Amino acid sequence: MEPMADNSMKRPDFELFKSEICHRVKRMGDIDFIIDTLESRVIREYEKREWHPECLYLLAMLDYLCRVNNVPLCDEYDDLRRCRLQKTVYPRSIRAMAAVMGSDDALRESEREAIPEFMRFNIVESDVRNVV
Repeated sequence: MEPMADNSMKRPDFELFKSEICHRVKRMGDIDFIIDTLESRVIREYEKREWHPECLYLLAMLDYLCRVNNVPLCDEYDDLRRCRLQKTVYPRSIRAMAAVMGSDDALRESEREAIPEFMRFNIVESDVRNVV
C-alpha cells in the first residue's frame, strides 16, 4: 500500500488519513483495495508503529468491505479485532457540531449511525463512500 512505502513517513492528521483511505477505496474498487491491503501487511506496520487509530481504522475498513462484498475475513487480524481505542474517535465535523450546540446529542446520534465494523474499535464512521 502506498502510504507505507517510506519508513521515515511522518504520521498524518487522522482526518487526512481517513480521507485518503476512502479515496483509495473509491479509486481502486473494493476487491482490489482488499487484496492490496492484505498483501501489503500495512495494518501490521501501523500496529508496529503504535499508530493504533490508523491500524484499527484500516482493519475496520477491510472488515466492512469484506462484509458488503461477501468476502471471508482474514483471520490473521483476529488478535487486533479484540482491541479497541480507549476513547471514542469522532469525525472533526461532529465534534464541532456538538461544541456549537453545547450538547452531546450529535455525538450520540453519530454513534447510532456508525458502521458497526468501525464502532467495534470505538471509531465513529458512517459514510466511507461519499468522497469527491
